[in-house]
Amino acid sequence: MWEPNHSNLTTIFLLGFHNMGNFNLLLFIFLFLIYCGTLFGNLLIVTLWSLSKTLHSPMYFFLSQLSITDITLTTEISPNLLRVVLHGNMPMPFSGCIAQYYFFSLSEGSECFLLAVMSYDRYVAICCPLRYTSIMNQRLCILLAVVPWLLSCMVSTVMTVSILHLQFCGPNTIDHFFCDIIPLLELSCSDVSRIKMQTSLFGIPVVILPCLLIVLSYMGIVFTILKISSFTGRLKSFSTCSSHLTVVCLFYGTLFAIYLLPNKGQSQMSNKIMSMLYTVFTPFLNPFIYTLRNEDIKKALKIVFQMLC
Repeated sequence: MWEPNHSNLTTIFLLGFHNMGNFNLLLFIFLFLIYCGTLFGNLLIVTLWSLSKTLHSPMYFFLSQLSITDITLTTEISPNLLRVVLHGNMPMPFSGCIAQYYFFSLSEGSECFLLAVMSYDRYVAICCPLRYTSIMNQRLCILLAVVPWLLSCMVSTVMTVSILHLQFCGPNTIDHFFCDIIPLLELSCSDVSRIKMQTSLFGIPVVILPCLLIVLSYMGIVFTILKISSFTGRLKSFSTCSSHLTVVCLFYGTLFAIYLLPNKGQSQMSNKIMSMLYTVFTPFLNPFIYTLRNEDIKKALKIVFQMLC
């Protein structure tokens, strides 16, 4: 029976934000409120979609799937982050560190695919409005929701198994607030060049191709909107995808800054802050970006409150 090659390393210490002194308590309170707001906002979207028939459309179905992904991500990252911020250098079992990386990569990959699926949904809605219902039927929507999870699960499993084949002999300290792929590889005394190449190759179907699909979808959307004669019609068409475009820019902007751009001149603290943008703050902001100017969700919220009262 195969055994993972990490017998020399059983405990990981996450340093988190260890140089903040007395500000750690304030940071803990701030992050705790963000975590509670993230859970509340995303659970609210899932609940509204489940209870309100007016939201039973492909757009809100995919939005509920995005909320589930954000709940998974923030639940995997934030509780341990809060523990590290409050207590400082806290031990974490190596198996727990590997598990955290697995679910983190699973959630991030799913979000990449889901954002591409949502852009395709907006493309069909704006560019092919008369065929929207027939194209985005229930069967296709379910398929487009399940496939991102399956693909992400496959990639995360392959990467995690590859990491477990490495020899880890120390040090056992990660200067980060969660177990990401780069800090993990720095702990290995094995040759990690194959895994780095594997990570780059997987980045093409998981990150680059969904991003290209999003760009192509919005190019088609822009060309279609420009053909609309009235300014009011253009504004109304663009407003249906402005929230999604904002989320895409926020998510991919920080993701590319961390993993694709050279970071030789960046400090470790700036890397942590950038990582917090897409692991902690993006899941928090997504519900607000999608709901603040969305009349359908506001109406659904009033109906649900009336039902409960």
